[in-house]
Amino acid sequence: MLAYRLKGAATNQWLRSFGPPDIEQLNTDISTRRPPGSSLVPEYPPPSPALDLLKHAAGALPVIILILILYAGFMRQMSAGNNQAMAFSRSRARRLTDGMPRKTFDDVAGVAEAKEELLEIVDFLRNAERYKRLGAEIPKGVLLMGPPGCGKTLLARAVAGEAEVPFFHISGSDFVEMFVGVGASRVRDLFDQAKAHRPCIVFIDELDAVGRHRGAGLGGGHDEREQTVNQLLVEMDGFEPNTGIIVMAATNRPDILDPALLRPGRFDRRVVVDAPDVKGRREVLELYVKTKPIAENVDLEVLARQTAGLTGADLYSVVNEAGILAARLNRTAITMADLEEAVERVVSGRERKSRVLLPAERRSVAYHEAGHAIIGHFHPRCLPVHKISILPRGMALGYVMSLPEEERHNQTMAELKAAMTQLLGGRVAEELVFGEEEITTGAQSDLQRVTELARAMVCEFGMSEEIGPRTLGRRHGPVFLGREVMEDRDYSEELAHAIDQEIERLVATAHGEARALLEVRRDQMDRLVEVLLARETIAGS
Repeated sequence: MLAYRLKGAATNQWLRSFGPPDIEQLNTDISTRRPPGSSLVPEYPPPSPALDLLKHAAGALPVIILILILYAGFMRQMSAGNNQAMAFSRSRARRLTDGMPRKTFDDVAGVAEAKEELLEIVDFLRNAERYKRLGAEIPKGVLLMGPPGCGKTLLARAVAGEAEVPFFHISGSDFVEMFVGVGASRVRDLFDQAKAHRPCIVFIDELDAVGRHRGAGLGGGHDEREQTVNQLLVEMDGFEPNTGIIVMAATNRPDILDPALLRPGRFDRRVVVDAPDVKGRREVLELYVKTKPIAENVDLEVLARQTAGLTGADLYSVVNEAGILAARLNRTAITMADLEEAVERVVSGRERKSRVLLPAERRSVAYHEAGHAIIGHFHPRCLPVHKISILPRGMALGYVMSLPEEERHNQTMAELKAAMTQLLGGRVAEELVFGEEEITTGAQSDLQRVTELARAMVCEFGMSEEIGPRTLGRRHGPVFLGREVMEDRDYSEELAHAIDQEIERLVATAHGEARALLEVRRDQMDRLVEVLLARETIAGS
């Protein structure tokens, strides 16, 4: 805007032109408004201090806005940092809500005794008054113990689904951080949440990650886990009782837990969740195949006998692998062949078709496996042979599968000696057919197992006539490592020499027995090898 007035005009009125000014229009205005005899020199007003200040302020306004934005962001970050510091010490426990899929005891099979014990916990939560009238108190803690894959976590989820009470679950590793005191703070926060929702269940998975034996560190240093364990002990059975809160935990290493955790008043009840027996395996298989199309030739009883020692997780993998095989072959249902192949994949690994053996190697492997099979079939104390194969699987070039007729939990000395004889059958067959100089390295794992079995018979089972019924050597290790790493030799050098002689005698006896049996059955072994070379796999009924 341009403000001006004509010098010598009768009035002091300012004329204004909103810019940019047009020079011709400006001259026209001056000419038309100029009184006669006035000067043509325009006079401009003096600059206003307020206007000058406003112009400077307008120039600095973006800088001021930027400073305010940075300040606001800094204050917000400071506030968020304080909130994060407070949240860092809070428990990471997750509550099982109604929207999450729930498990029940109908989804658990093969662990009937564990289900029966946990049903008491569920019944108490549903009918607490019936127990209180008789003065009975529910256990404050339930410890699920067993090998990995046996269903400990699944049982806890089933309890949560059956009890219909709030269920908090957390892993033992979630308590421990690099900062001192965080674990204890998270334990306190976990039980504060539980107290606000009681009656409820708190489940700690992998308890051995946080509840290991205290005072096991090297160098006298303080372990952050110790504070966490101390706080857990106080919360479970301290000065203030936590009525209405049941603590469940799962571990596969109960031997390394702190003794204070296992005393009555904390984990009162210990539920063993072991690998299922043959009846349990059949129940697990029936549960897993219930929702899958199964062919009529599937015999779950035979499959349960073939899978001795497998856990529930292993059996799930077997059924899943069988489904994948059937889908790959465009079948409408899972057959027995699919399930048996899946068992071999889970136990021994996939078939390695890319490993091509030379004819001489293939014949050597066939005699090796035939030696195992002949002894397993004709020795009265060995398990019946179910399948022989010279197809490479995993790290093995061949294998013999034995099928127990019934579930066994103990083994006699005669059965252990028979197992050693069968293990040495492969090496002895190579010696008989190819000679001492042509034996191969294929018996490496067999020799290792034979030596371990002989040592266990002498040093652990007391099955030595020379040494007698004694246990020799104490295995132990630092608890914080979670495994045995050392062995104390609580016997003399003379006795150690006697142990070595006994181990050598047991192995030599088994070797001689295997040689005698294979020499008598040499013709059957030769015919079996020819069939193996032609068919590669022989399966029994």
